[in-house]
Amino acid sequence: MSATDKPASEAWNFWQTLEVLNQRYSQQPPEEILFPSLAIIDAHHHLYDRADLPGQRYLFDDFLADLDCGHNIIATVFAECSTMWRAGGDEAMRPIGEIEFANGVAAMSESGRYGPVRVIAGIVGFADLRLGDGVDRVLDAYEARAGGRVRGIRNRAQYEPRIGDTGTLVPSRDLMKNPAFRQGLKRLAARGMSYDSWHFHPQILDFRDLARAVPEATMVACHFSAPLGVGPFTGCRDDVFADWKRDMAQLAQCPNVHVKLGGLGMPLSGLGFNDRAVPATSQELAAAWAPYVETTIELFGVDRCMFESNFPPDKQSCSYQVLWNTFKRITSGCGAAERERLFSGTANSVYRLAISKSTGDIA
Repeated sequence: MSATDKPASEAWNFWQTLEVLNQRYSQQPPEEILFPSLAIIDAHHHLYDRADLPGQRYLFDDFLADLDCGHNIIATVFAECSTMWRAGGDEAMRPIGEIEFANGVAAMSESGRYGPVRVIAGIVGFADLRLGDGVDRVLDAYEARAGGRVRGIRNRAQYEPRIGDTGTLVPSRDLMKNPAFRQGLKRLAARGMSYDSWHFHPQILDFRDLARAVPEATMVACHFSAPLGVGPFTGCRDDVFADWKRDMAQLAQCPNVHVKLGGLGMPLSGLGFNDRAVPATSQELAAAWAPYVETTIELFGVDRCMFESNFPPDKQSCSYQVLWNTFKRITSGCGAAERERLFSGTANSVYRLAISKSTGDIA
């Protein structure tokens, strides 16, 4: 039985372990690296050791092994994933453990002992924006402990009860409409920090309304706003795409919104590459992913789009090498300046990384 044939709640949890995935991709013939000199800032990845996800341990050494694949990755941005939270104490401050963890890895990388890539040049952490003005004390603590590496906050807002547990920290249909949440977002904007949102495609217009309510906030939609292909959306790809495109066009009218291009490798997309007996090539992935990439770039422009690996979740469908070849293949018709924005420039500016595009050093 495939992941998309399972009940949606099971499809969400249909994850192969890192050991299985590494073995799977080690048997795949390596691809020739397209545009090998193209500088890449991976705008979104995770590191974690999660007790609630058996076998899902992905730490610095694991990521370094994936980075060593031939692409010119110069820097990365860490996105929160509920890892290494403090075991006790003030609930609002428990996520500081994740900030300290990510900052420690960033310090290791910056020593230069682990290669030239600036791993975790920026951190997108978690803070409960429902604290309203009270979120400032959390953000103060983050800045004090992370040496200025915290660039933004992500609140996972994905809500779709028909597909089971989706890992939302605050599972509420009306999170983005909550007045206290919006006040917390205003405080974030006042500090010059960005806001990342992971929501599903039926929630795009809620995200649009949030962007309109706080136009001063720099906002980022993760994973193309997550078009779904499981549960009640199984077998409805054309209808889902039409709904997604219609609502993304509305969202694109908000100039403060950017989009991360990635996340389609997760089983939730329903594309089924995680089920393949033989791993997909970049040609096969490009054929499936291109409509989402091309539509988003057309709607938002290269200055508001950035590529992300979303590793290790997207590792369910492909290797790190194949993923970046896929994105390069889809954008092969773009000019050099457009590719620069998509693969590094937009992430560099949105997350204020000040990375030199040629060396990965701080400019």
